Amino acid sequence: MKIKVNGESGNALIIVLVVSALMGVSLASYLGMVSNQNISIMRSLAWNTAVPVAEAGVEEAMAHLNKNLTNRTADGWTLVGTNVVKEKTIGDGKYRTSVSALIDPPVIISEAWVRNPLNGEYLPVPRTVRATTVNDALFAKGMVAKGSIDLNGTGITTDSFDPDDSSLSTGGKYDAAKRGDKGDIATNSSVLDTLNVWNAEIYGKASTGPGGNIRLHNGTVGSKAYHASGATGIQPGWSSDDMNVQFPDVKHPYAGTGIVPITVTGGSYPINGVTYDYLLLSGNYKAGSGLNLKNKKMIVMGPATLYVEGGDIEITGAGGITIATNASLALYMNGPAFKGGGNGVVNMSGRANQFSYWGMPNNTSVSLQGNSDFAGTIYAPNANYTLGGGGSSGDDFMGASITKTVTMGGHFKFHYDESLGRIGPRRGYTIASWNEL
Repeated sequence: MKIKVNGESGNALIIVLVVSALMGVSLASYLGMVSNQNISIMRSLAWNTAVPVAEAGVEEAMAHLNKNLTNRTADGWTLVGTNVVKEKTIGDGKYRTSVSALIDPPVIISEAWVRNPLNGEYLPVPRTVRATTVNDALFAKGMVAKGSIDLNGTGITTDSFDPDDSSLSTGGKYDAAKRGDKGDIATNSSVLDTLNVWNAEIYGKASTGPGGNIRLHNGTVGSKAYHASGATGIQPGWSSDDMNVQFPDVKHPYAGTGIVPITVTGGSYPINGVTYDYLLLSGNYKAGSGLNLKNKKMIVMGPATLYVEGGDIEITGAGGITIATNASLALYMNGPAFKGGGNGVVNMSGRANQFSYWGMPNNTSVSLQGNSDFAGTIYAPNANYTLGGGGSSGDDFMGASITKTVTMGGHFKFHYDESLGRIGPRRGYTIASWNEL
């Protein structure tokens, strides 16, 4: 039997075959496109995943720098040429981070590789970031607090001076006629009205935490020229709400040094016609249960560190601490309260970096009252800080402070020593810039 296919049926068959072929080609092309797109997505995902791996390398480098300030080859870091290098695997990724060993502040370069999800092999090209660092000054501002700052006295002023600049000081001393306008005040707090300037004259900037505000009542915040113009209020550009600084606790001064501290004992030490009850030469000293300077005198004649293990430090009457011109004192307080009155702390050099007060976690109160002048730094992040009175010289406080809160009364004058930004203690390394190479 013969089957005849007419012309119309043949044409239809040909059309079906052509359409099927086109559909097959289209489907194959689509599958190929999907496959290529999947490969591209997987590669992109792997490439983007390398970023946090590189960041982990930078973070480890920062932790290493701030922990090992002098020994860059500690904790598994290896010296390679002029860099210290460390490699580490994290899950399906790995990084190789190098830190310049001869440059300060150092530069960090972190290279990161991750595995290709399609074949399990590391991508041939690393993701690389370069970070520069800066070693910030601990006392970069004049008066800093975690919480509230309340300047509720009459005639309160903050400004600045520089003992190394004759245009900002006279004979290395504060001179009101040459005052600078870096007497900045700042708080981390964002609580409403946490920074109360009231009637104070702030020759400098004022900062709060994000969303915080500054409360004034006829006070002035701004530059020296702004004050000279007779203006009140806040000069545009001289306030901000971007303050966000870490305040680490103070560590034990003798930890890990292997030095046994010397117990402070009373005595009779006639020096330059004055008889002192305590004498500190060069070295480490310890007061076990507070330091009572009620009508008693202490003199420091060398670079000394004094650790007060517990109890209060109380200075009243004719009592006080005198630091000789070429001497220095680092006072570590682990007791609850420092009460400064009487003659207070007399820093003969007038240089703030030659007297430093370090309030450890148990130190919750620091008070300076009376008419004596103070030249030094105060770092007590867990302490409520009270300043009152104020002497006739106007040199009430010369240096910088970082505390939990600040309450200032009387007619106190606060003068930030700008040299602390250059030669004072450092906060530690932080990131200055971050670029992908």
